[in-house]
Amino acid sequence: MAPTESKKRLALAIIDFLGASVKDGTLTADDAESIEIAQSCIADTFKVDPSDEAAVKDALGGQSLASIYSVYEKLRQKPSGESAGSASQESQKPQAGAPTPESDKLKSEGNAAMARKDYNAAIDSYTKALAVASANPIYLSNRAAAYSASGQHEKAAEDAELATTVDPKYSKAWSRLGLARFDMADYKGAKEAYEQGIEAEGNGGSDAMKRGLETTKRKIEEASRGTEPPADAVDDAPGASRGGAGGMPDLSSLASMLGGAGGGQGGGAGGMPDLSSIMNNPMFSSMAQNLMSNPDMMNNLMSNPRLRQMAENFGQGGGMPDMSQLMNDPNLADMAKNFMGGGGAGRGGQGQ
Repeated sequence: MAPTESKKRLALAIIDFLGASVKDGTLTADDAESIEIAQSCIADTFKVDPSDEAAVKDALGGQSLASIYSVYEKLRQKPSGESAGSASQESQKPQAGAPTPESDKLKSEGNAAMARKDYNAAIDSYTKALAVASANPIYLSNRAAAYSASGQHEKAAEDAELATTVDPKYSKAWSRLGLARFDMADYKGAKEAYEQGIEAEGNGGSDAMKRGLETTKRKIEEASRGTEPPADAVDDAPGASRGGAGGMPDLSSLASMLGGAGGGQGGGAGGMPDLSSIMNNPMFSSMAQNLMSNPDMMNNLMSNPRLRQMAENFGQGGGMPDMSQLMNDPNLADMAKNFMGGGGAGRGGQGQ
């Protein structure tokens, strides 16, 4: 016997539920492979296509199997003794969501409590109304509003979601579900709720619903941008030309040009000069300060062919070069003037 259309829709709902349980963290990533196998077996057996979005939407009515089942659980929780009535008595009882004069009176009391911002009293009144009409979407939605106002956002989301399951066209419940999820920082879930609310309202949705959707979209965009590294992270990465934190130039490059830092040789011809003696010299001290305030100078220094040749000769024991000859090079003379603080570009941003 082939599966009926009703059973095919149920199979699609089960497949959707299994997939959602992996996505929302109910099941772990380790279970994903087993769930995929189960989904494939159900799809093959019931001859359904889970990739057919229209068929899945038709099966669920825009809801989820979990939310549909939660309505069933609410409805089956009846006071003791109800099951003893006859079939005729059952038919005379109001439906679970149908309001009565008593429940409407309790709802009005809840509304009055909301107006005076007595949220606990409002919750109590709506709860009593729901005891009479357990699946009334208006009572559920109103209690969701009271829960939100009192900061109980998870309970608000639960009531609002139940209200949308009972009546998917009740747009106010979607709006309250969007607010509750937003307050829980579930911005994607809030976006889905507002989108469903706009669809339920028709005609492009109300201004309030559209504002809620736009606010939620901005939050999602902000969260996405917050995961991007700052622009400076590229400059400060290991091996970057600007060196380490704080803009300190990469002195290891200079040391390698001079034949290696502290390679076991002391001061004197052919060896690495005594850096402590150099830094005691006011001229070189000023040069170092300018280097640290403008690390780009180091790049210019490294790219000058005359200096590179000088460093190679120095590292091979060729002795100190003739500085007067070097200063005849106009590029080196201008660079030296900048090192000594004479009108360099790196200082131009400082006010007088």
